[in-house]
Amino acid sequence: MPNHPGPAGPRGHVRHTSLADEPTSPISPRRSRRRGAGAFFVVATLALWLGWPIVRPLVEVPLYGMRLASMPKPARLPVPVEGVRPASLRDTWSAPRADGRRHEGIDIFARRGTAIRSATEGIVTRIGTNTLGGNTVWVMGPGGQMHYYAHLERYATLARGQRIQAGTPLGYVGNSGNARDTPPHLHYGIYETGGAINPYPLLAGR
Repeated sequence: MPNHPGPAGPRGHVRHTSLADEPTSPISPRRSRRRGAGAFFVVATLALWLGWPIVRPLVEVPLYGMRLASMPKPARLPVPVEGVRPASLRDTWSAPRADGRRHEGIDIFARRGTAIRSATEGIVTRIGTNTLGGNTVWVMGPGGQMHYYAHLERYATLARGQRIQAGTPLGYVGNSGNARDTPPHLHYGIYETGGAINPYPLLAGR
């Protein structure tokens, strides 16, 4: 039930600027068109040389990522642990943790080995381990939100850069990382540019 870090990068508030603050682009429309044509030529050449099945993910994933970022953030989310009902959840947001930290997420308790499923569609951006979360998965979802799944016992069949749908298996409930002394559970966090947000209202429908 520990706190967890957000994605690497600054956590400050986004600085809002007026149009007057924006620098004038030195690129002419004609030069932009030439660059666009050049990019298309590179993609077409790679497709012919390597084959479209190999090049396709290099093209589609970035485009899908841009589309995800432009989508509205979800107002409600399904509980990402199979068989757990919203009514059984407890809001532990900001609960005190060791070393003066605060809990940045929700702990969803279930039997060891229970399936963990993605709460959203998105792109798997990271699969790996860290000291706090143990076995973890990061998924970029609609609105550019980063969804963090931690303390997994083991992973489902998954790959970095993979496009997934809501409900796609990510792994199985455990207590890896610094949750060794707690019952098996999923630590689920949601991060935005300004830092973590509380997942509980989205999962509980409140």
